[in-house]
Amino acid sequence: MEGKEFTGKNVEEALQNALSQLNVSLDQIEYEVIEKESSGFLGLLGGKPAKIVVKQKESVTTANTESAVSTVSTVAPSETAAVKSDKDLCAIASKFLSDVLTAMDVKTDIKSEMTENGDEICIDLSGNDMGILIGKRGATLDSLQYLVSLVVNKESDSYIKVKIDTENYRERRKETLENLARNIASKVKKTRHSVSLEPMNPYERRIIHSCLQGDAYVETHSEGEDPFRKVVITLKKGVRLPDNNRQRFHGGRKPYGNSNNKKKISSSREFHKKYGADTKDYSTDYKKDYAEYLESKAAAKAAAEKKEENA
Repeated sequence: MEGKEFTGKNVEEALQNALSQLNVSLDQIEYEVIEKESSGFLGLLGGKPAKIVVKQKESVTTANTESAVSTVSTVAPSETAAVKSDKDLCAIASKFLSDVLTAMDVKTDIKSEMTENGDEICIDLSGNDMGILIGKRGATLDSLQYLVSLVVNKESDSYIKVKIDTENYRERRKETLENLARNIASKVKKTRHSVSLEPMNPYERRIIHSCLQGDAYVETHSEGEDPFRKVVITLKKGVRLPDNNRQRFHGGRKPYGNSNNKKKISSSREFHKKYGADTKDYSTDYKKDYAEYLESKAAAKAAAEKKEENA
């Protein structure tokens, strides 16, 4: 099959990348799997992404060509029964997500709305034990987001981006990654050695790149193939560091990461007992962010209750 090649960590992601870049729906293309994904040795080494070749159907190509050269007026989208409205697409997304969460035996409130540009659906989930929907480093939330995106774009004539969030996780994760980027950049400046971060998805890699793009001393680049692609932070070539950053790594200096001035998080067992067993996969940085979030939420609730009593 002649067409354009797309890759992804699995066949479904490669297909989603194709739909996004070609701006078409699933029924408007033909595709062939060239190579399925492989996890490699013990799921760690030698993994390969999935590869597919995608070709637009002739009827779609012909229709696009004719619409570009024809001067004949067409029926407005609002008059075509096949075109789904914003409310319809939001309802489709909410219904599918509700069915999935019901099957998972997770009770949540689902709020979905289309952005003003009409190209993105934002879905917010709220309820108890939302940690189970976030998963390790947001993996479960990303998976739900991917599935809902497939369902929505199957019913849409143009590509619609889907964003699912709960307890403001996306913003808090962004802040955690930005703090990580700055801390690792500081380490690179002190040790003059490059540091490779753990594999991340494209969205999280962009956060790291964006955070450090204005740094005068370090630069970033990505290495590897998805899903094992990672960001590497290095010292810029020819840069001269200030005198206070020229200390040797082994010179009696306090080890990197020592934070005596910061309040330490309690042991993992105490944290899980206080905030739920489903938090066992949370990283140390995220535990701190999550604890602060819950405490601020409880304080706001207490303030509201006190205000009602006074009234």
